[in-house]
Formats: sequence, C-alpha cells, structure tokens
Amino acid sequence: MTLELYQEVALTRDLPEYQLRAGDIATLVDFVAHPSGGEEGCLLEVFNAVGESLAVIAVPISTVEVLRPDEILTVRSLAKAG
Repeated sequence: MTLELYQEVALTRDLPEYQLRAGDIATLVDFVAHPSGGEEGCLLEVFNAVGESLAVIAVPISTVEVLRPDEILTVRSLAKAG
C-alpha cells in the first residue's frame, strides 16, 4: 500500500467519535510521527458530498487504505450528535 499526500483514502474501521464509518472517504493531508515511537499517523480531511470540509482528524496509518478499482462510492447521511 503506497499512500501519497492529497490522495483519497478509505477508512478501515468505524470512528464513532467523529461519526465516521469504515469505508468512508477522506483526503490524506499529512503524515505525522508518533511522539513516543509508536505507529505513524496521518491527518485526514473529511468532506461532505458537495465538497465542504467537515473535519480534519488524526488517525493511525493502519486506519486508512488506498482506494481500489473494484470499489464503488456511495453516500449516507451524517447523523448529527444529539
């Protein structure tokens, strides 16, 4: 898996703290080293379906994967926190 800056990636697991689910798409905007030598991380920018930025989040690099040609995009509603 070769990750590059500014490419779209898919989440590999749910991130309920951000209301995101495995399979959601985000843009990789930076790589970050772990402060104590753990797993490398990355910063992701999450957009809605019309291109508006919703959040920038930091996640472990194992939380993302490159998009594959055998995948199809879909949409879902983002539930608002109560």
